[in-house]
Amino acid sequence: MKKLLFLAIATFTYLQLHAQKTYAFFGSYNWDKETEGIYVYELDTVKGNLSKVTSYKGISNPSYLTLSSDGKYLFACTESKTSNGGSVSSFEFNSEKKALTFISRQKSGGENPVYLMAHQSGKWLVNGNYTQGSVSVYPISEGGKIEPYVQNIQYSEGSVNPDRQERSHIHSTVFSPNFDYIFLPDLGADKIRTYQFESETQQPLQEAEIPFTKTAPGSGPRHFTFHPNGKFAYSIEEMGGAVSVYSYESGKLNNLQRINTHSEKFKDDFESSDVHISPDGKFLYASNRGNENNIAIFSIQNDGTLKIVDYQSVKGKHPRTFTLDPSGKFLITANTVSSNVTVFKRNAENGLLKKVGKKIKIKNVTNVQMKRY
Repeated sequence: MKKLLFLAIATFTYLQLHAQKTYAFFGSYNWDKETEGIYVYELDTVKGNLSKVTSYKGISNPSYLTLSSDGKYLFACTESKTSNGGSVSSFEFNSEKKALTFISRQKSGGENPVYLMAHQSGKWLVNGNYTQGSVSVYPISEGGKIEPYVQNIQYSEGSVNPDRQERSHIHSTVFSPNFDYIFLPDLGADKIRTYQFESETQQPLQEAEIPFTKTAPGSGPRHFTFHPNGKFAYSIEEMGGAVSVYSYESGKLNNLQRINTHSEKFKDDFESSDVHISPDGKFLYASNRGNENNIAIFSIQNDGTLKIVDYQSVKGKHPRTFTLDPSGKFLITANTVSSNVTVFKRNAENGLLKKVGKKIKIKNVTNVQMKRY
């Protein structure tokens, strides 16, 4: 009996020590590299509480983050909203030591980098620069080091709104499900630009058969995501306050629907910002800043189209980005103006959100990414 009890205790202890943990990574506008810019928290996947693990000083305005597919490296847009500045930086995250270590930095190839994504191979990083409307491609060498960019493509054309669309503004860089194409929503030109991504060549961005998809004039496409089944894609339009739904196949988008992210009481001044889909593929979530400060919840139909479920407050101001944890159980918002983070537990049956966890304050928080280790 004693041996069985000892074995049970030993097994329980081993499982506790080696259990997977879920971490949340937050970027911010710190405006001063002497203050904290990146924060790492561990998520309690039962109660939804966030516990601070570590943070990093020494860089300014790490406004957007992304992780390598294995979670070993964290990449950041740095010197965002910095006059004549703009860079991308890499860090190593050691989940066992709970440590974040700086590795490298390179020029972003344009002012105000706002979005970046790493290729699943671990060999490439693609960054979008908002203010000057450009995309940059970087090789990633051993140890997570970012090498100087090998491609930097500039765009110039604008669209119908002279105040916001005087020129191109690339707002995200999103790989297709197979990582063989990349999509660049261009808020300034009302286009979703498309390239083939040939990862084994020295300059991976190659002209696609259909180089761009037009969006509604004045819509301002911002962020972009794919359905888990790979058959549908969704673009949130910052200025138009809508989500456009597309069928997807081999680099080609075909418009299926355009649906508002706001209720009928809002007529203009939309500030829609981010879009994500639950891992089960049943619900789409879209964030609205400005007058609304909410998450619009949609159910996804079998044909990929959307039906509104509800609008729920983010309990803060200006949810610039948000994300869902890998299990789909929690949704976390980064509320920039109110400098707070909100954790919601997600109802898998109806998609609705319930605020949980303790209040977390992060000054000028701009972005959240999550990974299970």
